[in-house]
Amino acid sequence: MNTTGERLHRPVLLTETLEALAILPDGRYVDGAFGRGGHTEAILEQLGPDGQLLALDRDPAAEEYAYLRFGKDRRLIFARRPFSQLVEVVAERGWIGRVNGILFDLGVSSPQLDDPARGFSFTRDGPLDMRMDPTSGYSAAEWLACVTEAELAQVLAQFGEERFHRRIAREIIAARQQSPITTTGRLARIVAAAVPTREPGKHPATRVFQAIRIVVNDELRELSTALPQTVRILVPGGRLAVISFHSLEDRLVKQFMREQAHGREWPLDLPVTGEPEGKTLRLVGRPLRPGKVEAAANPRARSALLRVAERLA
Repeated sequence: MNTTGERLHRPVLLTETLEALAILPDGRYVDGAFGRGGHTEAILEQLGPDGQLLALDRDPAAEEYAYLRFGKDRRLIFARRPFSQLVEVVAERGWIGRVNGILFDLGVSSPQLDDPARGFSFTRDGPLDMRMDPTSGYSAAEWLACVTEAELAQVLAQFGEERFHRRIAREIIAARQQSPITTTGRLARIVAAAVPTREPGKHPATRVFQAIRIVVNDELRELSTALPQTVRILVPGGRLAVISFHSLEDRLVKQFMREQAHGREWPLDLPVTGEPEGKTLRLVGRPLRPGKVEAAANPRARSALLRVAERLA
């Protein structure tokens, strides 16, 4: 376990998240992406002896850390499951419709980024893995070994919003024909050589690594599957708080919350009046970003965005 990474982990938008969840001492809460437990620890500090917190994460290292750090706290229940299985995990505990708050802190945790063996970072050479759960699925290296140039270009454009997606895809496939791409360092060098211009303050491989990571972990499908499940498990008045780190995640969250807040409009050709059907959420406040102090202290927080909604009766 990367103990240095654990010490350096800083939960993003912590004060804002706790205020958004409006924690009740005897409430039930779900941390859908435990990471290294920064938000979990803060929630537990506000819970009384009768409060309960269910934490989910598919990373075995997160499970190990949860038991080392919180194993003696009976208020915490940890499940090594993806948050796409949220309803199933909550139902196993009889919490459907009884949860007071849900938090999704999306993306990669600092310990995952800081451990070269996990293959998430282009700044530290290591095996090209990128899996949130290294015990299942295919690694980034395995995916790159079989993807076509057209598929790769599409992934880089769609999930990385990479301007030079075709050029980069062509160079990656050409390099793969010489020898398999199995390390983060080699992939980063290939991308850097393929990109003709640089974004200020951003490594040229940033968008490529994001795109491949999203595909390997099926991140957007996981999120789009999990969000509708929150409505089923929240008690009326319960809060949903989501912290996203790039526009693709935030777009899904914003669209879901707005649709649930606005409801289904009646077709214009039907002789029906009244409020739209299916309103389940109320938007709470405006989206929040880290302040200057937090962004300066934790550069990885700079792109974070918090959205909050409340379950209607």
